[in-house]
Formats: sequence, structure tokens, C-alpha cells
Amino acid sequence: MGDLSKDINSKFANFKVKALLNIIYTANWISSRQSEAFKAYGISQQQYNVLRILRGANQPLKVQTIKDRMLERSPNATRLMDKLCAKHLIKRLPSEYDRRVVKIEITKQGLDLLDTIPSDLNKDLIENLSEAEAEQLSNLLDKMR
Repeated sequence: MGDLSKDINSKFANFKVKALLNIIYTANWISSRQSEAFKAYGISQQQYNVLRILRGANQPLKVQTIKDRMLERSPNATRLMDKLCAKHLIKRLPSEYDRRVVKIEITKQGLDLLDTIPSDLNKDLIENLSEAEAEQLSNLLDKMR
């Protein structure tokens, strides 16, 4: 098991400081591991998140709705959508009533890509936790926010 003190060769003023730094360190570790895992599928973590949101919605969504549901809020959602459109994983559906309104729909190609990605792709990231520990961690993180 990891030990933040050893990993970054540092001491901490107290456990609250260590916990906060450990959360940041672990978030970066997870993000790096996920980025590497999604490379094999030609998408980023954020693109995967958008595709999952659209698949789960079962209907086209406004860009703002997608942004609101994202795990990691993307400041440049338009660019993210552009990349997914270029890969033919989503398509834009302009409103016939208001040209300012555009909805986003996942394509068959997007759905097919999601089907190739294992649902437990990142299970190794939490394999050291029991179900009870995972619940406790989740509850503590919820409490923190």
C-alpha cells in the first residue's frame, strides 16, 4: 500500500493537511491512470464521460445539461463536442425553432465504442478496498463536500 509521506518525501503539520494533500495526490494518480487506459480507445476521460451521459439519457441533451452532469466540468465544452463530432461519436441537432439551441445525440458509432470499453476498466484502482471501506471512503468524501 502507498504512503503519501514516503511517496512525496514529506511530513505534514497534521492529519487534516495530510488528508487534503492525499486527496489531491490520489486524484492526480487516478486521472493519470484513467488517461492511459482510455488512450487505447482513442478518447479522453472527459469524452468518455460525455458519451456515458448521453447513453444514459436516452435522448439528445443540451450542451449545458451535459456540462452540469459531467464529473469534471469542462471549461471548453464546445471544443470537447467538436472532437467527439469529428470522431463521429456524437452529432449536433440544431433546433428548428431557435438557432441558438443545439442538442447533442450519441451516434451508433459512439454506442458501439462504449460497448467495447469494459465496465470495470478501472477496477484495479480500488481493488485494495473492501466494499465497506469503499462505502466509508465515499461517505467521507461526500461529507467533505
